Amino acid sequence: MAGVSAIEMNKYSLLKDFNVDVEVEDEEYETFSLCFWVYLLNSTTFPSTIIKQVHSKMSVSAPFLVLDEYKKMMLLPLTLLHKEAPDPVDTSSWTQVPNVSTKSHFPLEKWVHVGCQVSRNYVRLLIDGEIVGEQSLTSLLIKNTNHECLRKISLFSVGGDGYSVQGFIQFAEVLPASCHVEHHYMKDPPLWLSVDKSSSSGIELDDDGVWKASCREMFSLDVVLSNAIGQPVHKDVEVVASLLYSDTLVEAKSSETEAPLLVSYEGVVFSADDRPIKLLNGRSSFKLKISQLSSKCDNRLFCIKFQIPNAKDYPFLQALTNPIRCISISPKRLTLIDHHPLSTESPNILHNTSSVKRARFCKESVSGSEESYEQFDNGNDVSMHHEEDNSSTDSENSEMRDLVLMRYTISDSTIFRYCLGNLTERSLLLKEITNNSSDDEVLEFASQISLYSGCSHHCYQINMAKKLIDEGTNVWILISRNNQHVHWDNVVYEIEEHFMRISKCSSRSLTHQDFEILRRISGCYEYVTQENFEKMWCWLFPVASSISRGLINGMWRSSSPKWVEGFITKEEAEHSLQGQEPGTFILRFPISRSWPHPDAGSLVVTYVGHGFTLHHKQLKIDNICESIERYTDAKLLQDMLLAEPELSR
Repeated sequence: MAGVSAIEMNKYSLLKDFNVDVEVEDEEYETFSLCFWVYLLNSTTFPSTIIKQVHSKMSVSAPFLVLDEYKKMMLLPLTLLHKEAPDPVDTSSWTQVPNVSTKSHFPLEKWVHVGCQVSRNYVRLLIDGEIVGEQSLTSLLIKNTNHECLRKISLFSVGGDGYSVQGFIQFAEVLPASCHVEHHYMKDPPLWLSVDKSSSSGIELDDDGVWKASCREMFSLDVVLSNAIGQPVHKDVEVVASLLYSDTLVEAKSSETEAPLLVSYEGVVFSADDRPIKLLNGRSSFKLKISQLSSKCDNRLFCIKFQIPNAKDYPFLQALTNPIRCISISPKRLTLIDHHPLSTESPNILHNTSSVKRARFCKESVSGSEESYEQFDNGNDVSMHHEEDNSSTDSENSEMRDLVLMRYTISDSTIFRYCLGNLTERSLLLKEITNNSSDDEVLEFASQISLYSGCSHHCYQINMAKKLIDEGTNVWILISRNNQHVHWDNVVYEIEEHFMRISKCSSRSLTHQDFEILRRISGCYEYVTQENFEKMWCWLFPVASSISRGLINGMWRSSSPKWVEGFITKEEAEHSLQGQEPGTFILRFPISRSWPHPDAGSLVVTYVGHGFTLHHKQLKIDNICESIERYTDAKLLQDMLLAEPELSR
């Protein structure tokens, strides 16, 4: 019950129980906003009235907020304020009055934030904090207001009639004009339990959306508790899994047979009903096995329901998987290959474990536009290479092949999921691994990823994962102080302080241009959310870590000459080199490389080549150390750069 009480179940109520009174002619409420989160069930019929309005001079209620026959939400004028308000008696007038309507269908089985802003001269509708429409109206002034009863209007929802809608409501509040709807949207979003389908392992996806699972083997799925705006929720909550035929619970055929659904916990197999799994940082990975065969159950499909025990059967605190067909043979493993075709090898190679240990997955799946870099190697200690050629040299591969292979705690399946996954999938895996594994196990995992992928650069990103995640979490807590969003001006000072500490350089501050690049990477405007911060942090932390290293730190500190430009884009670097002589170059950190990309925090040389063409090459600095003392007899990085025949100034 600790998990249920931690969720504060009493803040959710049925939509039909909603009822508020508004003093519409009170000076504070001449303009007001009705804000709430709503979750509508699939049983909703259309058209439906969500909220009605009534005051003491009305014999029947009139609609205020409705869903029309096209499932679009409509906000109507207020009878006490607007001349255009619908006639409560003439129902045909309801569809003819001026209104504000959404342009698309209103979603069902999903939390949506609704804001109804009402003034004497207009009504405005906001969905999820964004304005979707506004309608100008004629004020219906009531002078000589001795009729106190006319000042109050009731807004309510009812159940049981043909116009009602079934669902839940949370955090309903009437706000005065001084309060913003956007703040209400961010303040206390409701909770949402979901299955992260991209995390599935050991399941095959058919073209019709049906999953295939083997009754002989375990498969894994991640369950996530987040709020309605997508932020993970850190609550002390347990989740239990059960097996269903559609909506009917599957029961064991006899007391002596296996439970229909089994769950593995710390290597021991339990009946899923008897073993709730606790969420860690809003997420938990379930290792499951279905013991029932579809062929012996009239070919019926199963699904797995995850729910929080004793949570009043709230549908938003339950999550269902795709329909599942349980078969006796093993389906193809690692269906991530179908979604992320990153390997140049045939998918069948994954069935042969010994072959997999030599498989190399060289391409990276990343979001957005990526730069590409040319490659050359002239034997110097510093070389420049192409981003997509992440393969190691023959000597490096030989060293890795000579490593003694042993059975690690982190499974082969997890290793292959990481090799084949995109950046989002990799970051989620690393969060799970660093939370549940020792430092030695993380080091072993990094070594195996480098071995199987043929790219040694992965080690650096995996090894920094725990520090990046822990420090990022602490920094956000310090910055946000439990607010869902923070003004950008309050973020920049904290970011600069932590950047200078991590980079071990207090003599060079970040510039206005640097902060504009960070704002661009985060995707924020005036306010910063946790999601914005995490995007920025995943780029900034690897850059600061690179600067802290001995060879680069001195170059970053240098102001005359300025060896490393601040944070600039590829386009800005190219523009600054227009008209320069061949050999002129700029060092920069590419903004397209964020953790856990193997090249996050790398340095790129943009230079003018022969014929005045521009080139972009990435530095690969071997054997770079954390401590500058190890470089007492080494060449300076700037000297090694100037030794390159294509670079001169």
